[in-house]
Amino acid sequence: MEMLDAVTEQCVVALTWTLKDTLDDTLDVLDEPVEFFVGGHDLLERIDAALQGHTVGDTVDLHLEPEHAFGDYDENLVFLEARERFPKELEEGMTFEGLPAGCNPDAPRNVVYVVTDIYPEHVVLDGNHPLAGIALRIRLKVCAIREATEQEVGRGSAGIGFFKIAPSTPGDATLH
Repeated sequence: MEMLDAVTEQCVVALTWTLKDTLDDTLDVLDEPVEFFVGGHDLLERIDAALQGHTVGDTVDLHLEPEHAFGDYDENLVFLEARERFPKELEEGMTFEGLPAGCNPDAPRNVVYVVTDIYPEHVVLDGNHPLAGIALRIRLKVCAIREATEQEVGRGSAGIGFFKIAPSTPGDATLH
């Protein structure tokens, strides 16, 4: 795979980052470089645009308002469901892709829900991204740039998206 001099559309860039909120509290640190496809689904649009033309070793600092990051918090994505519809070994922080059968039929099915509270009779699930409603400051470091493979171009992804929330097992909640 050919290494490239600068970030362009449809290349793969290896990044590290530090993500903070506007109070300067660290929300996430990616110490080891991870590859992302530029110009596809892996990165937020503003990050894609900001990386254009940068070279290996460059640092990019961005401020992202919620509308350019993970959107505003939507209280309509919070659901109270019967505890009996969920596994016995349920823990706060666990995630579910869509809600189990028998839950609110109006709940979007293509959303990852996080268990935020567990009561004896009910479970509270939040379909908002954990960073919804938060303005973000991110410092990115470009560690490597290479040509994308045909498969990556076809998928629009190097395989890992920016802060995708994947359904997890207890204790394995991760943002990246």
